[in-house]
Amino acid sequence: MTLKKFKPTTPGVRHMSMYSFDEITKTTPEKSLIVSLKRHAGRNNAGRICVRHRGSGEKKFYRLVDFSRTDKLGIEGIVKSVEYDPYRTARIMLVQYKDGEKRYHLAPDGIKVGEDIVCNDKAKIKVGNRMMIKSIPVGYEIFEVELNKGKGGTMGRSAGTHIKLVSLETPKAQIQMPSGEVRLVEKTHYATIGTVGNIEHSNVKIGKAGRKRHMGWRPTVRGKVMNPVDHPHGGGEGKNSIGLKSPKTPWGVPTLGFKTRRRKFTSNMIIKDRRKNA
Repeated sequence: MTLKKFKPTTPGVRHMSMYSFDEITKTTPEKSLIVSLKRHAGRNNAGRICVRHRGSGEKKFYRLVDFSRTDKLGIEGIVKSVEYDPYRTARIMLVQYKDGEKRYHLAPDGIKVGEDIVCNDKAKIKVGNRMMIKSIPVGYEIFEVELNKGKGGTMGRSAGTHIKLVSLETPKAQIQMPSGEVRLVEKTHYATIGTVGNIEHSNVKIGKAGRKRHMGWRPTVRGKVMNPVDHPHGGGEGKNSIGLKSPKTPWGVPTLGFKTRRRKFTSNMIIKDRRKNA
């Protein structure tokens, strides 16, 4: 996929870039696989804002994407189309299985319409095929990795992402995350061969505020220009410093290295921390 750039006719489009959508083969979604989600604009049941900077945006339908595929073990499917999904950075593909059922799956980079894919305990090593991690050769790039048995792929789902299978010698498989972290997963969990499509997503330049509004984001302002009641950085006359040794979040939690990880019981699954070079 390539990016589309524009002539600098206005300040907004001077550095703007967007998808060329070359890989998209169908523009209307499958009706049986879409639902309409109620929009909350970051508000709770009392109408108070709980998530800041959310609201407005273009109307969109949620595509029901199957991240597991384990209930289709051994049943081959044919890729019918590669489509855009407004709720995720990756592309999705419409797959029709031999039993007639259609499903959406994450589209790997390089997948073409008409290709066969399958999910099985052991399958052909081919982009788009899903199988147990113990059946995948060491060194291969995988995505949509299952962390909890039966829950489906939860790791490696954003555009351009891939996870590397490092070792199968230990009782559990070792995988290297995009952050550099090396962690353990069960060998009987499932993963998909390849890299998530739309690899140029990280290079897209939004260009102007209006485009961000279309994406459902409302404006963000700095904490230091707020009042003291609104933010720990607020208050003061003019362009004063924040008056703190370390910056804080709007809720008073220190930033810049302050550890917030609570799931200590999973630390034994992490072999190499993403922050350490060793």
